[in-house]
Amino acid sequence: MQELLERPWLKAQVGERYSVPRPKVRPLYALLSDSAALHPGNRCLHYQGRDFTYAEVDDLSSRFASALVGLGVKKGDRVAVFLPNIPQLVVSYFGILKAGGIVVMCNPVYKERELEHQLRDSGAEVVVASRTVARGMDLFSSLGGCRGRLPLRHVIATGLGDYLPGLKRRLAGLAGIRDVPRENTIDFVTLIRSNPPMAAYAAVDPVNDVAVLQYTGGTTGVSKGAMLTHYNLVSNAEYGVSLFPITERDISLCVLPLYHIYGLTVTMNAPLAAGAAMVLLPSFHVEEVMKTIQSQKVTIFSGAPAMYIAINSKPEARRYNLRSVRACLSGGSALPPAVRKKFIELTGGNLVEGYGLSETSPVTHCNPVTGGVVKDGSIGPPFSETDAKIVDISDREKTLKAGEIGELAVKGPQVMKGYWNQEEETKAVLKDGWFLTGDIAKMDPDGYFYIVDRKKDMINVGGLKVYPREVEDVLFEHPDVKEAGVIGVPNQFSGEAVKAFVVLKDPAKGTSAQELIEFCQERLAKFKVPKEVEFVQELPKTLIGKVLRRKLRETKTPQP
Repeated sequence: MQELLERPWLKAQVGERYSVPRPKVRPLYALLSDSAALHPGNRCLHYQGRDFTYAEVDDLSSRFASALVGLGVKKGDRVAVFLPNIPQLVVSYFGILKAGGIVVMCNPVYKERELEHQLRDSGAEVVVASRTVARGMDLFSSLGGCRGRLPLRHVIATGLGDYLPGLKRRLAGLAGIRDVPRENTIDFVTLIRSNPPMAAYAAVDPVNDVAVLQYTGGTTGVSKGAMLTHYNLVSNAEYGVSLFPITERDISLCVLPLYHIYGLTVTMNAPLAAGAAMVLLPSFHVEEVMKTIQSQKVTIFSGAPAMYIAINSKPEARRYNLRSVRACLSGGSALPPAVRKKFIELTGGNLVEGYGLSETSPVTHCNPVTGGVVKDGSIGPPFSETDAKIVDISDREKTLKAGEIGELAVKGPQVMKGYWNQEEETKAVLKDGWFLTGDIAKMDPDGYFYIVDRKKDMINVGGLKVYPREVEDVLFEHPDVKEAGVIGVPNQFSGEAVKAFVVLKDPAKGTSAQELIEFCQERLAKFKVPKEVEFVQELPKTLIGKVLRRKLRETKTPQP
């Protein structure tokens, strides 16, 4: 693939982030340990009324690292983290890295089959999981269901209440949040208390050693582990620091899920690299988010368009003082210009759109927060030290000119090493350092990029990827379903929602759409469950029997 002949964005770029030097090569755990050395007494985490200093988080993660080594974890071993946004996730993440392990981040709402695939594929033998039952939802059940089929050596269990202040711990019980004892598990808090801090962290090669397996579907197929090196993630975090820019006086709201690469890098790694504070919220509830921004004086808030829409839509938003917010990043799906304008009016802070993927740690493009032109509808110019170009879809060796539409390709220090144990899949998307994103895009004369469409049929639900075949496979398991085709349809809150077209074996039986939706709810994470089921007589297909999802999107399907 030929190199870029021009970089027009360099002519348009101004501001600090475009002159930032290439980050120092260092292990990913140094983001925490270096900041702890510089700002030991600074607030690092805030969780439900409790503060943790940098020195405390660094100490807890070092103790956890020592504990993992004591349990037999060696350099390169995969350790899974199956937790929501709680302090234990941050401690586990850096503890695993200090011990030399590879972090496998798992969505805490995954159902049994989804979790089992990631644990089996990664080869993780140690898992850190929540033992909490929250409002009737058992966060441990998926792991409990598949544990007997996996070669797990240790399960370390923790609860949402372990680090709550005393009063809030008692109130949690009244709210239906209970930490339930689990058989054959190791208690997280006891484990940390019984181990001294690790004296010398694992020696790693930051450029070549994998730090995180971030699972994604790439452009097609089942979930694959993107191998992100220490330097992939360090470089992206530090460029993020320069983008906003972030200082030790900033307060980052972490309501994006930290198992997702967007939340992991932008709301955790980057603030920690700057010595800033993180405010953890386990889930997005619009009233709670606004109250937290006001009470904690949040300065940086990164989210998905649906979050900004939810805040804009609340009449009560004007009652809160949200003026502490100065910089916001939107990603995961397109940011409507009207949403951006209204949120800026509400908070006074700047909201810009960016772009990234799990395979790129994740950010590759972003509109400038300060000192540059923001273009509505654009994902912005490439990140510092990042190259990007549009290549011809049928001839990837051909670079297209400004204004021409093709596939977006990127190259930079944030691009993954490859897919875990997927050599052919890696070769399909990586060549000479260039990563083919699978997204159809164009570049304007100033070097600003615009996403036009998706190359494949992946559905984007609020920044989370849904693969139609996975949902179809679940529908096929229902005894009344003959055929199924799944597509994404526009949704004002999440960008896209899942819709299923179903052919029944016996329409006279009266199987309802709600019945199929409930069937999926038992087997899939919430964001993957169809919002709508339409019954049809037949599905449009190719001559070899492949369902034409494009036809499902383009034409009104005849009703049975």
